[in-house]
Amino acid sequence: QVQVVESGGGLVQPGGSLRLSCVASGNILVTNNLAWFRQTPGQERDLVAEIFRPTSTEYKESVKGRFTISRDDAKNAVHLEMNNRKPEDTAVYYCRGNILTGTLERKYYWGQGTQVTVSS
Repeated sequence: QVQVVESGGGLVQPGGSLRLSCVASGNILVTNNLAWFRQTPGQERDLVAEIFRPTSTEYKESVKGRFTISRDDAKNAVHLEMNNRKPEDTAVYYCRGNILTGTLERKYYWGQGTQVTVSS
């Protein structure tokens, strides 16, 4: 059993900053690539940023230079630092982990999502 839990969502003013965190727990051998997605009502879930082992990253074009993804493998955690927030960043943010479990099963695990709202 693996659980993925996000935290850090909330309301932020345009131009402000917010940090999301995600921790995976359970029967984990290795966390491979970790990613953040976001979704707005009526839209598909969209990749925002992804981090691979050891530390290479990829970002959605619209967040480059504003968002930074990082990982802490000792804690099976991934963070998303979001600066200079814009109203169009408003969404539910989801964490996804590509995880190898103790039963040697490798699959994607999703968190439940955390709401981020950018508004004055």
